[in-house]
This record gives sequence, C-alpha cells and structure tokens, in this order.
Amino acid sequence: MARANHKLVKRLMNEKRSHITDRQFFTSRMLAGHFEDMAAAQTRRYKYDRRVRVQLDWNPKSEEAAYTDNQKIYINTGNPYVTDERGRQNRYWMVCGLFAHELGHVLYTDFLTSQTHLNNLERGIWYPAPPALRTSSDFANEKALWAYTKADPRNLKAVRTVADYIGNLLEDGYIENRVLADFPGTLGYSLETIRKKQLDEMHTVTRLKELEDDGQSTVFQSILQVMLSYVKFREVKYGDEPLSDLRIKTTFDLIRELDQAVSDYSVKTRLDTVNLILVRCWEYIQEFCELLKKRTEEAEALAESIGKALGSMAGTTAAGTGGTPVAGSGSGSVSAVSHAEASDDAENEESEKEDDEPAGDDEEQEKLESDSNNGEDSTGFLTGSAGNEGKQPVSEGEDGRIPYHQTDSVSEPVGGTVERDEEYKRERYDKAASDIDRILDKMAEKAACGQLENERLSELNEVANNIAYGDIHKGVNISIKRITDVDPDLVEQYDNIAPRLVAISKQLQRSIIKQLKEHRQGGKQTGLMMGRRMDSHALCRNDGKVFYKNSLPTDIPELAVGLLLDESGSMGCSDRCTYARAAAIILHDFCDALEIPVMVYGHSTGSSSRGPTVELYSYAEFDAFDQDDRFRLMDVSARRNNRDGAALRFVAEQLSKRPEEVKLLILVSDGQPADCGYDGTAAEEDLRGIKQEYQRKGIAFVAAAIGDDKPSIQRIYGDSFLDITDLEQLPVKLTAMVKKHIRI
Repeated sequence: MARANHKLVKRLMNEKRSHITDRQFFTSRMLAGHFEDMAAAQTRRYKYDRRVRVQLDWNPKSEEAAYTDNQKIYINTGNPYVTDERGRQNRYWMVCGLFAHELGHVLYTDFLTSQTHLNNLERGIWYPAPPALRTSSDFANEKALWAYTKADPRNLKAVRTVADYIGNLLEDGYIENRVLADFPGTLGYSLETIRKKQLDEMHTVTRLKELEDDGQSTVFQSILQVMLSYVKFREVKYGDEPLSDLRIKTTFDLIRELDQAVSDYSVKTRLDTVNLILVRCWEYIQEFCELLKKRTEEAEALAESIGKALGSMAGTTAAGTGGTPVAGSGSGSVSAVSHAEASDDAENEESEKEDDEPAGDDEEQEKLESDSNNGEDSTGFLTGSAGNEGKQPVSEGEDGRIPYHQTDSVSEPVGGTVERDEEYKRERYDKAASDIDRILDKMAEKAACGQLENERLSELNEVANNIAYGDIHKGVNISIKRITDVDPDLVEQYDNIAPRLVAISKQLQRSIIKQLKEHRQGGKQTGLMMGRRMDSHALCRNDGKVFYKNSLPTDIPELAVGLLLDESGSMGCSDRCTYARAAAIILHDFCDALEIPVMVYGHSTGSSSRGPTVELYSYAEFDAFDQDDRFRLMDVSARRNNRDGAALRFVAEQLSKRPEEVKLLILVSDGQPADCGYDGTAAEEDLRGIKQEYQRKGIAFVAAAIGDDKPSIQRIYGDSFLDITDLEQLPVKLTAMVKKHIRI
C-alpha cells in the first residue's frame, strides 16, 4: 500500500503549526471544510443532496460580516466583529456564530418568495395580500405610499430597499429562533454567543434619541432598531424613556404581528407584516428616504445609501439571495410561493429586460451551459469528471456524446408550528479548544504534506530526465505532473462513486485474504478430492472429499504493483478511460487494504518551450505523505497523444527499484501508440523491447484490454493480457492474476 512517512510529516507539522497565523487559520480550506461538514450533517436530515459551500475571506476594510446565496455561505473572518475578540477560541465562536446564522437562512429562508414580494412591490401590487388597514391614518398612509413611489423612480427604489431590509430583519428573528430550537449543540451555543454580543452593543432608546438629535440617525432607524431588538431577543432596552415613547409605542402596536412573523413557518406571514410596517411607519419612512435623497441623485446610489444606513444598525446582517429553503415538510417549513408563481415572475422580469440585453447573450449562455455539461454521464458509477482544460470528454460510443439530462425537484411542505422553551438553559460545548487544535493539526499536516509533495515532484522530474529512453525518444522531454493540493471537488466526486467500486474491491479481498492467511499459518486441510492421506472421520461422506494434507507455514512473497494508464485522446471513446479510471480505483483500494505497495501513473503528451513532451501524471506513489491518492485518481481522463514507450520505461524503472520479490506491472491501454514520429510497427517494436528488457529484471507484465482492443494488446504484449471491460468480472480476474504471481 502507499505507506506514509509519518515521522517526517509529524516533524514538519510541528514546525508549520507554530507559524500558523489567525489570518491563515480563519481563511483556511480546512476550517471551511469543517463548516461544510457541519452544514452537510444538518442538510442531509432534509434529504438535501447538494453540498453547501463555505468561503472564508479576510477583509478588515469590508463592513460585510457574512451572507449567503443559498448555495454558498460567505464569511468575512477579518471583520472587526471577529477580530475585536481576544483569543483564537473566542474568535472561532464568533465565526461559528456567523456561520450558524447563515446556515439558518439556507435551511429555512425562502428567498424566492421574498424576491416575488419585491417584484410585485415595484409594480404597485401588495404581495401576498394587501395589509389590514384599520384606521383612517392607515388608509391615508397607503395612498401616500403609492403616490410617492409613482412620483420618482428613485422613490420606488428607496421604498423597495426599505422593504427588503424590513423583511431581512424579520427573517433574522425567525431563522435564529429556529436554529436555537433545532440545534442546541455547537450551532446553538455559537449563535447564542454572537447574539449576546449583539444585544450588548444595541443602544437604549435614550441613546437612539440622542443620535437623532445629533443628526446621526432618524426616527425610522430607531424604530427599526427597537423592532430588531424585540424580534431577535424578546427584549427592548428602554433606557430612561417611558413606554409611551413614539419608538416603543410603534413597536408595541405591532407586537402581535411581530410575534406571529417570527414564529410562523410561512414566509408569507412575514411579508404581510412587512407590508403593514410600511403603511404604519410611512411618515417616518418617507422622512428617512427624503433625507437620503438629498445626498444623492442616482437611484442605485440612493439604494446603496439606504442599505448602508440600515445595515449599520447593531445586530443586522446582510440580506441574502437564493431560492427555496433546504428544509422540507419534515421540518415543518412552508414554501410560500409555488414554482409556477416564481416562474411567472421570472418570465415577466425577462420580458422587461429583453430589449436591454445585447444580442448574442443567450447564445453565449447556451454555449457555456453546453460546455459545462460535457462529460456528464447518466450511466452511474463509472463516469468521473472530464471538464478540465486539455481533457477530452468521455463518450458512450465511438465519436459520440451522451445527451445532457437534467432533473429538477420541487419541495412544497405544509403545516407545522414553532415552540420556544423560555426556561431552556444553553448547553455549554467543552470541546471548542480541541476542535480548534484538530483543525490546526490538519492545517499543519496539509502544509507539511504540500512541502513534501513539492520536494518529491522535483525529485521525480530529476529522476525522469536521467533515464535513457532510447534513440526513438531522442529529443523528447519528460515532465512529471502531480496534484499537490487535492481539490474538494475531486473528493466529492470520489465519495459519490467510491462505495460501489470499493464493494467490488472488498469482494476481491475476501476471496484472497483467507488463502493468504492459511498459507502464512499452515495447518491441516480437509475435504480434499485426492491426496496421500485419508481422513477416517470423512469416510461417511458421499462426495468423495475424504482426503487431507498437512501444510507447513510458508512466507508469501512480497508483492509490489505498478499501474500505468493510457490517457490518450482515443481513450475517450467507448468509455475506455472510464473503465480505466474505475479499474484503477478498485486496484488501488485492493492493494491498500492488503498492504501491497502500489504506484499508479497516467501518461499523455504535450508541448512546451523546450519542444515535444511526454507528460506523466502521478496519481499514487509507493510512499505517501497524505491519504489523498485515491482522490487523485478521479483526475484520470482522456487527453492528447501517447508515446507509450517513454512512459512504460519510466514506470518500469521505478518499479524495478522496489525491494519486493515479486514486481507486477499492469498496463491499461487501447494498444495504439500514436505520437509525432512514434506509431505503427516501429512503436510496437519499441514496446516489445521494453517489455523483454524489464522481464529479465524480474518484472511481470500484464496488459489490460478493453473490448475491441484485445487484438492490438495481444499483438504487442503477447498472451499476458487481461480483459477489464466487464468490471463485475474484475475481482475474479484480478484474484487469479495475483495468485499467479505470488504462487498461492
């Protein structure tokens, strides 16, 4: 198996860890992956099959702390809200609290319905329903509101922005209540931590009035601050003001609607409350908008100014965007708008924009979508990714492509209630320090492995350029390529297909482990059809298995395996590289489980400033610094030409240096060497010569063929070939091959 040099990695880990700064820690992919795993654990309960991504940045100059688009959660870990805390553990809790808040939006917020509300507001329509007007002031305010929006496009933009922030305010109160009720552990504790800081920072009503007098705020901003304090914390900081104060009274007049808004699963209830607040507070909203209008002339600038003014309130977060929430009927959430309604709104918006869009945008978008779908395969576990630059997509048949197929689903949950336990005591989480230590260890290990991988890559290139490849490859450059930092997408792709392929590997392991154990331990073997000794206890059997023999313990010869994959362009037809990738994953898992050293390489060609180049792709090495080789195998793809002889000689040379008694080199190819000046009978003769040379050095060759490639493989490598077209038969064939070469 790929044996890790733990001592070397551990030493470098200790060196790297002592130099990890807060900025490195809080923007690391490790910490982002930690939060992504937390999100996956919560979203899987709702049968959500798309992984929520987390992006951690460090931007101290940005006022934004966190937001989400329902697919990715963005957190600015350099925001003063985080950096003002002392100690890495306290800062971790703040970041985790921001994550918990945004995850609440992903789980419970229906952004699509909120967008529909704003779109209808721009058209002069109340959505989902007109507000309940009770007094003459309400009727007068509604009339004044619509008149104001029609008078000036800037007015409409301002009212829309205000409505968006009111909706976000109510949504924040709703989703935080849900998170605290549903996730009392790490997420709940971290959210409580950040909420405590937000509540401490909120001004009293007395202080809000002082800010108004100084011209730093308006009555409407103060009213919103009081409402936010109530919907999030069920608390209003009065200061020295009586309950009859305008700001307090306005909030208490709406208290029944506010309570219902933050407890009802339906987003429509919150939108109804937004509409009512717009009407009830119109006098102060208009004053606020007019004040900011004096500072700007453009509608977009006005909206930005309003957003900045309202976003500066303590306890607010940036408004998110996206679609329907993750949580379905199992969580009791209600999708407040059907996809039909959303589709109608989208169509209306598109029709309004068509005249403004430049010609060719649709064609460009279709091209991008088509390009992004190339290589997707509906056949299941065999297909990996083939969308990277320089790689050819895998097709089901010769020169064909599998048609793109997309499936959409819609969640329309109904019913449900929310209950808040006022006597609940938060559960302290005592593993915060160990969690951070674990992430720091991972970061240090990753940095150490990255350094060792870069050093090894330099050594491999040096070794490759010191090998004599023969006159036929004279003037051709050799380049070793290896992924030093495995992309999370490769991990996700591997995790999606691995269970079905590893199951084949486990079947293969079971068939050989028992025999290996028997040979190492020795003992009495009974139930044999023939032999020199008869078992008297088995004479009653009718099947003739009455013989036995005593086997002495024997040492099984140690085995090392090298696998070389052809990654030429022709491997993209008839799913050749797909079968090659799958076979590599199975073989690697098999060898890893049985502690058999294994090396996996792919090869193709390219060009550089130095001229033609043989490109060797290192997927798995005998000595591993990390445990990511299995993920690197997902990068196997059809690429360009193939100069098999140079690649075969490099891998055979590396394998010949191994100390194991038995060395097995498996080739997966279509039997068609093809490069500039390297093809036909001359190329095949070069391959036969390399095989014979290294056979004399003790390397056993097995050439794997896929489908119609068997005649070509036989012609080049002789009868020692393996048909891997049927992966279901691969365990039996690999078992027989391994038995043959270790003689059991």
